[in-house]
Amino acid sequence: MRLARRHTRFLLSGLMAAALLVLMSGCNAEQHVKRGDMYYAIGEYFDAAAEYKKAYTLTKSTERDKRGERAWKMAECYRRIGYSAKAAGAYQNALRYRYPDSLVYLRLAQQQHRLGDYKNAVKNYQAYAELDPLSQLARNGIQGCRLAPQWKARPTLYTIQKQPVLSSRRQDFCPALGGDSWDQLYLTSTRPQATGNEVSGITGTKFADIFVSRKDDKDKWTQPELLEGDVNSEYDDGACSFSPDGKTMYFTRCTYDAEYPRFAQIYTATRSDASWGSPQELRITADTLSSCAHPALSPDGRWLYFTSDMPGGLGGFDLWRAEIDSYGVGIVENLGAPVNTEGDEMYPALRPNGELYFSSDGHPGMGGLDLFVAVQDSLGAWTVKNLKSPMNSPGDDFGMTFEGPRNQGFFSTNRGDGRGWDKVWSFHCPEVVQTVKGWVYEKDGYELPEALVYMVGNDGTNLRLSVRGDGSFEQEVKPHVDYVFLGTCKGFLNHKEELSVDTSSVSRQYVLQFPLANINAPVLVRNVFYEFDSAELTASSTQALDSLVTLLKENPNVTIELSSHCDFRGADDYNERLSQRRAESVVRYLIAHGIVSDRLTPKGYGESRPKVVTRKMAERTPFLHEGDTLTEKFILALDSEEKQETCHALNRRTEFRVLRTTYGLFDKRKKEEKEGNQASEN
Repeated sequence: MRLARRHTRFLLSGLMAAALLVLMSGCNAEQHVKRGDMYYAIGEYFDAAAEYKKAYTLTKSTERDKRGERAWKMAECYRRIGYSAKAAGAYQNALRYRYPDSLVYLRLAQQQHRLGDYKNAVKNYQAYAELDPLSQLARNGIQGCRLAPQWKARPTLYTIQKQPVLSSRRQDFCPALGGDSWDQLYLTSTRPQATGNEVSGITGTKFADIFVSRKDDKDKWTQPELLEGDVNSEYDDGACSFSPDGKTMYFTRCTYDAEYPRFAQIYTATRSDASWGSPQELRITADTLSSCAHPALSPDGRWLYFTSDMPGGLGGFDLWRAEIDSYGVGIVENLGAPVNTEGDEMYPALRPNGELYFSSDGHPGMGGLDLFVAVQDSLGAWTVKNLKSPMNSPGDDFGMTFEGPRNQGFFSTNRGDGRGWDKVWSFHCPEVVQTVKGWVYEKDGYELPEALVYMVGNDGTNLRLSVRGDGSFEQEVKPHVDYVFLGTCKGFLNHKEELSVDTSSVSRQYVLQFPLANINAPVLVRNVFYEFDSAELTASSTQALDSLVTLLKENPNVTIELSSHCDFRGADDYNERLSQRRAESVVRYLIAHGIVSDRLTPKGYGESRPKVVTRKMAERTPFLHEGDTLTEKFILALDSEEKQETCHALNRRTEFRVLRTTYGLFDKRKKEEKEGNQASEN
């Protein structure tokens, strides 16, 4: 029913197609079995179940062996497409006709577990455990059946709610929040609007596509629409997640090929403006006979978590992770026990606080896929906990997505649906969360979505945070911890902020700003004022100049030209001399506050370099346009003295521009080489 769990193989060769055509008419029980076997071999369980059911009905009750085998095959198909009630009935018929494989007890118990029939499920788990005493699945199943009623009687603090606007009359699952303000919700759906007209022989519904819902101006979610761009295809597409900066989508695609078996694989697509570009397969391993699905990026973008049945796991589908860098996929590793079990572990999701959420039917649970959280200690050991009721139910509960650092968002569940079809629900868990939100932007300019922020705490925290499309980031912080944040971006000077987190019993958000100075363009130093017709700095200039001192100390390898500019009123020579003295006044202030003189070059330009209007300035001053140069001719042509005075004020400014970014580096290297040579001589 869902990508990669039941969609395991998609091959319909010419020989199989021809054989199926031969069997299309006049089928007896044996022919229905052959057709069912062919459908089953290519993973089309919905169609296979229909054939096995016809064969079972046409088989005489006296042919007990055949009835048992056909009931078993029918049950296996129903199990794989999530029809629990039908699967349980078919397994019971297999037992009734003494199907010889002891696994029928385990499979029947699991379906009864999913239906909330805990009493009978325990009996069949115990029957299987007697035949296979080492089965961890049987032991965990018994434990889950005994714990589930207790969890239901004492629910946790989570609250959950149906989301009708996000649901259709078909399958809707695997929600994923995106957008700079978490105002976009992506989901996988087989609703009628999905691409193509074919019905899947695997599920009996249309092939899945990715849809997106957006918040309107009233903060309400809109009806999901088909995702723009080239991501959706004629195949099953879905279960997506995003890189920390929101520019890359990772998703699952289940394809088929007439000549070669294909399995669920992970693809990537990059955003171009408002739509997504053509997907590319992400080759994680050279293994082409295993599925890789349900991708989820770690908050720092370093690791891609996913589910796979590749060799080296503990059984069924396991959770794995692969290192992602600029060169592609690196180390691939299994998360191991206790996260993985003999059952299926799937649908990973990570919170910024390091918690790993996933779904499993191998751990003790309430039935079907249950939601779990895993926390890693300082030594790398995992602790796994069931989220209990109401997050979990006897059905399948999976596919969580979080609204930033908050313990709220959406998940998917098929609870209460007789067809086993999944729907999207919301969840919220009250908790005290302290966060920091920061914005990285060009000083006197716009956001810098290419920026990185390094976060270091005296508790051992050491993170590299990517920013979102609006230049923002949000990260959880801990009480009693002192943090240092360094905002960086190629082509810009660094900016440092410090934060000490208080003890608090209520949620709180700290806000930081990271204005980065461009090393390739003049940077305006705002709020530097001089006495009238003088180079003497006023007291109100102190704050702006202290910020410049801090910036130069944070970037010790930078030298700058400090320039002062006048408007065109007054004699040219006088303006140039006055602006030179004013630039020298600023330099003296910087030297007095610890900046060495050979990093500073004062320059007075007088009126010779009128201001060129930037896009940001144009937004603040409607009568100006980006690229306007505030020359004498331009200003005198304005239709009011007020506008002219505004331009005079813009021309009267103090700026700096970066001259070098290697100050002291070579001297330091020579000193280290000299010390090294002296040590070798000794």
